[in-house]
Formats: sequence, structure tokens, C-alpha cells
Amino acid sequence: MLKFALAGNPNCGKTTLFNALTGSTAHVGNWPGVTVDKREGVYKKGSVPVSVVDLPGIYSLSPYTPEELIARNFILEEKPDCVINIVDATNLERNLYLTTQLLEMDVPVVVALNMMDAVRKKGDALDSARLEKELGVPVAEISALRGEGIGDLMQCAYKAAQKKREGSSVLAHSSLSHLLADVTIALRGEGISHPLFHAVKLAEGDEEEVKAHPQQMQTVRAFQKQCAGEEFAGDLEAQIADARYKYITARFSAVLTRSAKPNTLSGSDKADRVLTHRIWGIPLFLVILFGIFHLTFGEDLFYLNAIFKIGFDVETGNDILNSFVAVFFSSAGVSSPGVILFNLMDFVCSLAGDGIANGVSAAGAAAWAQGLVNDGIWAGVSGVLSFIPQILFLFLLLSILEDSGYMARVAFILDRAFRKFGLSGRAFIPMIMGFGCSVPAAVNTRTLADEKERIMTNRVIPFFTCGAKAPILAAVCGAIAAQYAGINADLLVFALYLFGMAMAVLSVAVMRQTTMRGEVAPFIMELPAYHLPQFRSLMVHLWDKLKHYVQKAFTIIVASSVVIWFLSNFAWNWQMVEIQNSILYDIGAFVQWVCTPMGFGVQLGQFGWVFVVAAVTGLIAKENVISTFYVLAPAIGALIPGWDDGESGIGPVVALMEATGITWQGLVAFTVFNMLTIPCFAAAATVRGETPKGKFRYTVAFWMLTSYFTATAVYLVLSWWWTAFILLALAALFVAYIILRGRRAACRMRCGAEK
Repeated sequence: MLKFALAGNPNCGKTTLFNALTGSTAHVGNWPGVTVDKREGVYKKGSVPVSVVDLPGIYSLSPYTPEELIARNFILEEKPDCVINIVDATNLERNLYLTTQLLEMDVPVVVALNMMDAVRKKGDALDSARLEKELGVPVAEISALRGEGIGDLMQCAYKAAQKKREGSSVLAHSSLSHLLADVTIALRGEGISHPLFHAVKLAEGDEEEVKAHPQQMQTVRAFQKQCAGEEFAGDLEAQIADARYKYITARFSAVLTRSAKPNTLSGSDKADRVLTHRIWGIPLFLVILFGIFHLTFGEDLFYLNAIFKIGFDVETGNDILNSFVAVFFSSAGVSSPGVILFNLMDFVCSLAGDGIANGVSAAGAAAWAQGLVNDGIWAGVSGVLSFIPQILFLFLLLSILEDSGYMARVAFILDRAFRKFGLSGRAFIPMIMGFGCSVPAAVNTRTLADEKERIMTNRVIPFFTCGAKAPILAAVCGAIAAQYAGINADLLVFALYLFGMAMAVLSVAVMRQTTMRGEVAPFIMELPAYHLPQFRSLMVHLWDKLKHYVQKAFTIIVASSVVIWFLSNFAWNWQMVEIQNSILYDIGAFVQWVCTPMGFGVQLGQFGWVFVVAAVTGLIAKENVISTFYVLAPAIGALIPGWDDGESGIGPVVALMEATGITWQGLVAFTVFNMLTIPCFAAAATVRGETPKGKFRYTVAFWMLTSYFTATAVYLVLSWWWTAFILLALAALFVAYIILRGRRAACRMRCGAEK
């Protein structure tokens, strides 16, 4: 099978092209030896299938970041049959810098001029034939977003892969040509593949190359001595970069003819004047974020019931029909799209649960087997499945913001605010990925240049509520709104999401002033033009999320639900008993006191331990929190006279509220604890891989202490408002201590420098 590699700058449309080529055949793994996402897929529409590898987005092949080293080593060592270099046609000259480096390798190269639809829309003209002649490699015009020209691109790649290609350099006519020629000849004589590329990297002083070819480096150093007093004073790396840019400007600037006047603003520029405004940018982001949560979790769409008193209490006389009508309407008003999806899935799960229960009973299964299937396996799985459509809808809205180019703007507008607290806006990119899943978010921190910034970002990524935690917020906030008049579910969810973000920024500020002192790295980022997200790309993204949820639901969640059911139904002598005599009761009651300061400890009586158990199972997978509620609620409810079976919607959480007497303040504190504590095992393992050796234990301690004391503070303030003044006074003393400590450290540094 042929193997093609996709290489290009960040935001050039590389991932969009990868999705268009591979579709549902794509899968994600890790590059050998490092935890950076490796995406591979198969293109099946050509004469022969092709393995397509999506290399990390990079600006050059100089090994300043792990992504650049990975891309470079893959091409050099894996020897792909062809490299497809995706070039953003709207930013031609900047993108061609990487192209000039790829051309120095002995590998077939095809240039894919992406976003040609945007070029034509502006009225510009790009002479691809002239560009092909200047570069000496095939050039194909495409629009990955619209799926235009992809077939022609692959045909060019097929043809290029059939021919051997020898590297060429735009530096051939520069002042370095003689040096590069001598080193190239020497490397070729040693049988080194890609000799020209290695020669250029040696001239740049690349550490990897210097170690590998010390003899040839002597030639480079001799040349550097001759350059003393000249431009760049022997700094060959700067000289090479300057030569590349000069060549690109001289040869390729005429390839693109612009029709717009220099001072004419594009549509993206006009939108940015509003969306990235220095004053209104952040408030607009918060409004957009609230709109997303309202459409996902709101039970009164656009607050029509609150404004016009439009409520719906429909009684049809048929229980099943009543349940179906309740999917769309309730006494609270018209449901939002996210709530409709949840209600619909919950309605289906309820029908399926009834069918499973009837089938197991009809089969004559023993009582314990019926309990295992109905109250153990299905209760836990259905508790997670019910929330999947709603969470996928949330992912869809967030993906639209990301694919449209808006999230890049959010990183830009937050850079100023983040910088004051010790982070650059670049750190917000992996953080915002945490709304989806903490695992790829932690992997993305490798793009951060500063080690301390990487550690801090990894520590606070879990504070950005991931999709696995979203069901906890949805169920708890929905139950609180159902039990307490005047509390709005979507507003409470939005507030908790913002609280997590605020805690991330505050935690970074504290770390920057204590254990993680250092300068904030500069933030340079290209803002891609706004565009409509591709429907197919969004669906591929959602399909990946759906597979992830379903796999967890029928593996980890099933296993956890069975364990919870067993421990809650059996005593230490392995006899089936009531829950108050079970193994789980003894274990939960033993550690229940630990959570008392957070509002869900011994003050909840004999069944309060259920929240402790749910939090502990959430360490394996956060979905376990809800599945634990769904498994334990029937067993606890059976002991309460007049208890509703709570099989629909947020019923299990409401039932546990009534059984334990937990207050809404305690429930909010419980949610905050789960938001901030140790993430799931997969995320924790990923963060461990991204953390320097010996430092991960401090990260675990940070998660535990931050979640415990923050949840305690939340419970105290919400229960007794006056405690806020005590906590603020303690916080002020802590800040004063940090400032004084910082000044002393700075004074010692100055004194040491003077000596």
C-alpha cells in the first residue's frame, strides 16, 4: 500500500483535507516514544488504496518543538511515497517557507493550493502553472472545505510517487551555495540519504545534525570564521532564513495578483473589528458561550415561559403518549434542542428498559439475575446513554465555533487577560480543547515552549469541564432546578462552567507567584479567515465522540455498574442483603466523614455515603458518577415509602436528594469537587506522560487539595453568606504573603547579580 504524508502550517486546512480523504477510516494513536496524536487513515477512491498520515501542523522543519521533530523524522525515516504539502493560498508567501524546506528532501512532493475558493471569492488570481514551474513539483488547486479538486490532487500524488526525486534548494544561488554543495557531496559519499537537507541543517547548527555528523560540521565552522564581520556575523541560521524569504518574495510574489485595494477590509477583518474588540471581545464570547449552554440545557427556550407565561401541561390520557409529548413541552415551557434530544433518548431508554425487564422476567431468571440486569447493568448504561445526544449537541456547537475560526480569536482576545496571570493566549488553545476531552487537550500542551507553562496548563485543563463531566452538571443542575423554585438549570450550568475557567486562571496566577515563577512566553498566532464549517467534517468529529462514548458505556461503565451493584447488594459473607447491610454501605459510611466540610458527609445520614462512592467511581471515568446514581437510586428508594422509581430524566438524582436530605448548596459543592478533582484515569495517565519525571505527584496533590478546599469554600459561602468575608480575609493574607515572598526573592536575585 502506498503511503502519503500530509504536511503544512497550522490552520492551512490540513485536517479538513485529511478528513475529506479518509472519512470514517481515520483512527488516532500516538507517535512512537511520545504522546502526540498520530492520525492515520485510508484513501480508497483511487486505483489503489493509500495510507494517509496527518503530520502535526508546523511552520518549519527546524526541531524547536516536538511536532517539528516528529514531522521531520517521519519523512526522513519512514520514507513516505509522497509528501502532500498543503499551502494556504490566501497566505502564500508565509506558507511557502515550509515548502522550500520540504523540497530539499529526496522525496516526491506535491503542493496542494488550498482555499482557492476564498482566493477567487476575493477576486484575486493565482497562477498555479507559474508556481509549478518555479517550484519544480506538481501543484494542484483545491478547496478541502468544499471537496473541490481533491481527486485531481490525488492523481498528481499517484504520478509523483512513481518517480524518484532528488532534493533541490532555493539556496543554490545564494552566498551559501558553495558550502552547501561541499557538505552535500561529503554526506552523499558516506551514503547518507537526503544529503542536501542534512547539509542545510548542519549549516543552521541543528543540534541533532551536529551530533550525527561532527566531521562535516568542521567545514561549516571554517566557513563561519570567514563570515566574521559580514551580515549576520556568521549566524548561518539567520542567513539561511533571510535567503529563503528573499527568494520567496522575489520569485513568488508575482504569482498572486490581488484585485482588492490595499486598504479594503475583508469580511473576516470586519467581523474581527467586533468579535476581537479590546473591550467587547470577552463579553461577546461570554454571551456566545451562554447561548450554547442555553440551547443545550435550557428547559424554557429563549425564556418564553418566563416572559409570556407560556407553559404546557398536556394530558392525553395515555402514559406513553404523555411521555412522548413531555419530550418537547413541559410546565417550564418549550424545551431547548439539547433538552429535547435528552428527553427523546431517555424516552427510548425507558421503553428499552421496560422491554429488558419484561424479557428477563419472562425468561424465569432468578431474582438476583433480574436485579443484576435491570438495576445493575442496564441502569448504569442507560444513565450514560440518555445524556449522549445532549452532549453531542454541545460538542456540535463548540465544534462549529472552532471550525469557523472563532476559537482562534478567543485565544487572541484572552491573551491580554491571561498574560496578567502568567499565561500566554496560546495556553488557552489546549484549555478550550478540555471542553471536549482532557486527553487530547493535555497532548496539545506540547506546543507550548515553556516547561513551566506546560505543567501549569496540564494541571488546570481538567477545570474546563469535559464532555464526561457534562452529564453530572446536567443531572445535578436539572434536579436542583426541579426541587427549588427560582433556580434556572442552564444559568447554573453556565455559572459552573465559568467557575471552572475562573479557577483555572486563579490557580495559574498562584502557581506563577509561588512554585512556577518565570517569564510569560510571547504569543504569535495567525488568525485564519472565517468560514462556514464543513458538514461532513463536523459529522466525522461527532462520530468519533459517539464511538468514544459508546465504547466506554459498554466497557468501563458496564464493569463499574456491575461492581457497584454487587457491592450494594451483598454483605461481607457473600449473602444478598438490603443496601444498609451491604459491603458498599460499610465502605461508604467509613469514609463519609471526610466529605462533611463539603456538604455531603455525615450530615446526610445513613445514605449520604452514596455521593462519596459516586465521586470515587468518577476517578475511573467521570460518566461513572451518573451511572452510580442510577444503580444505587432504586436500592435506596425501595426503602423509602412513596418513592417514585425515578426511571426518567433526572429522577434518580431527585430521589437521592429526597432520601439523603442534601441541600442544593451541598449538591453544587459536590459538582465543583468532581469538576476540579483528579480527572479520569485516561486523562491522568496522559498528563503524567506530559509531566517531567517526578513532578506528577505534585499535580495529583494539587488536584486533590484544590478540589477539596474549593468545594468546602463553595459550600460554606452558599450556605452562610457571611463566611465569604472570612474566606476573603484569609485569601488577602495569602496574597500578601505571596507578594512579600516574591519581593524577597527578587531582592535576593538583585543582590546576587550585584555581587
